[in-house]
Amino acid sequence: MDGLSLWLSMVFSCIGAGYVLYARRQRDPAALIVGIALCVYPYFIANIYAMVAIGAALMLAPPLIPF
Repeated sequence: MDGLSLWLSMVFSCIGAGYVLYARRQRDPAALIVGIALCVYPYFIANIYAMVAIGAALMLAPPLIPF
């Protein structure tokens, strides 16, 4: 794991933690699912471009998930 992928995984995990905190306060299940996914997925993706694409898609997903 190089420095950029480590940095990106930290950024997306911090954003995911923010989603989880928001979801707990607002009782929003979509934000909770996305927050957990943002915290976990960087461990399984090694390609930097794929990591950025998946992270951006997950950050835009909560309004699209019908709960």
